Amino acid sequence: MVLRVAFPYLTSAAAVAWMLGTGLAAAVEPAAPVPPAPVPGTAAQGLTAQGPSAHAAPVPPAAVEPARREATTAPEPLPGDAPPLPVGPIKPGAAPRTGDARPADPRLSEPRPAEGKQAPKKVSRELPPLVVARMSQDTTPTLTPATFLDTLRAAERYQGLVEAGGWPSLPADLTVKPGERNPAIPLLRRHLVMTEDLAPGGPEGDQLDPGLVAALKRYQARHNLPETGLLGRQTLAALNVPASVRQRQLAASANRLIGSSFPFGDRYVAVNIPSAAVEAVDHGSVARRYVAVVGKPERASPMVETKITNINFNPTWTVPVSLIKKDIIPHMRKDPGYLAKMHIRMLDGQGQEVQPTAVDWSTERAVNYTLRQDPGFDNSLGQVRIDMPNRHAVYMHDTPSKGLFSRDVRFHSSGCVRVADVKALVGWLLEGTPGPNGPGSTWGPMEIETGIATGERRDIKLAKPIPVTFVYLTGYATPDGRVHFRDDVYGLDTGKPVEPAVTGAIAKPAPGKAVPGPVGAGKAVPAKPTATKPSAAKPSAIKPADAKPASDAAQAAPKPAAKAVPSRTVPAPKAGPDAERRPATPAT
Repeated sequence: MVLRVAFPYLTSAAAVAWMLGTGLAAAVEPAAPVPPAPVPGTAAQGLTAQGPSAHAAPVPPAAVEPARREATTAPEPLPGDAPPLPVGPIKPGAAPRTGDARPADPRLSEPRPAEGKQAPKKVSRELPPLVVARMSQDTTPTLTPATFLDTLRAAERYQGLVEAGGWPSLPADLTVKPGERNPAIPLLRRHLVMTEDLAPGGPEGDQLDPGLVAALKRYQARHNLPETGLLGRQTLAALNVPASVRQRQLAASANRLIGSSFPFGDRYVAVNIPSAAVEAVDHGSVARRYVAVVGKPERASPMVETKITNINFNPTWTVPVSLIKKDIIPHMRKDPGYLAKMHIRMLDGQGQEVQPTAVDWSTERAVNYTLRQDPGFDNSLGQVRIDMPNRHAVYMHDTPSKGLFSRDVRFHSSGCVRVADVKALVGWLLEGTPGPNGPGSTWGPMEIETGIATGERRDIKLAKPIPVTFVYLTGYATPDGRVHFRDDVYGLDTGKPVEPAVTGAIAKPAPGKAVPGPVGAGKAVPAKPTATKPSAAKPSAIKPADAKPASDAAQAAPKPAAKAVPSRTVPAPKAGPDAERRPATPAT
């Protein structure tokens, strides 16, 4: 009766009780006891069914839950003997409740995209691995306090070879593999004995035997060539450089070291420009040698002696006046949006930003403004700059374009030195300098990465400045008695730059050209050292800046020539050999 009054649309409480079971009917309107129905097979055993489950159409109380679960997806069978999920309604795709004893299903661990929407593509933020050129693992430094005298003695020894007739040239098309025979092999043996790569008195013959292969590897190591022991094109080109040219290289390099007052100390950094390499020297041994990119011949890296004083994280770059004239102005005439693309701001004498559209780019009035590039991944200096005050305003730094580090020929910058794995060098420089948490802390790899990750400019002063020098040694001797040679790319030995297309190809001096080592009528004599300043030769086509680099707050001076600038970086005017995936990024 209660159901009839409350729900007049229902036909009868009995029908409802029959549909839902006597459990619900009993809860709504108790009914008179009904005799239990006989259960087949139980009478003979004396068993009877008791309670509500004994109806003619029994539906046990637990059947209510299965009726509610019918609209859901049945759970998939679990692997092994895992216990089932607790009974209850589970929405499709819902995660198991806390406490459910169920092993993690890998299919449920990944978030599913909303229906009708495509899953977002995962973008890796990891930088590609740095690929660098082959670098010697020899721990003997290129430059030591004894390099001058050792190189001078080597020049005298090579002068003796020149006076004895030097070594014969090998056939230009000579190709010999280990174990093969060739009539030119005796000439090769004679050459390697003269250069002390092969011991005299060994077996004679025309076969490229193992002893000769080992001698070729020693020769290749001294000339910065791949140590393969094979007689390839580059090795053959180096072998055919006359003894007189090698003597001249040694004499000229020794001449450039005269007057040096470089304070070596226990720890110092040496950059040999012709080698395009940076050496971190610790107590007379190379702790680490780094691949570098140095100045191109028309914008050569200068010879410098100074000290490293600061490390800059997330540096800005102030464009030198000379590069505003040579590169920025021509770029802006072609593309008015170039400065915006490169994140370069224009500042007036008061440090206020000026819109590029307010400048007449058909003139050179832009030199009256300070052009500064914001920090960031695309900054020409990369994420780190190593400050070393000097009158040329050059320094070492990172770069956003690292593809050039994998090349054997790396003369592509505008005077500064780009360093591969520069953060490792920074870690070495910061040894002994208190870390970010003050005294007692250090600048390890994690601290350096964290300091850079902030994106903010941070200057770290070294606790003890470290001496650094850029030298130009095309021929030099090391304390172990070995003599090394590099290409005269800038032409400082001969007055004529060498095209560095083939390592080891040294150009002969043009007739009538003056060279550091006096050359007689077909006969070279040792060069007499003269007190010449290392920077006397023209090392660069860029006008050097005065005194020390300008700070970020530097203002444009009325006379551009008097303006100090912190770099000699330059936007590449056109895609050339150093063009990479960001061809418009200014080069340094």
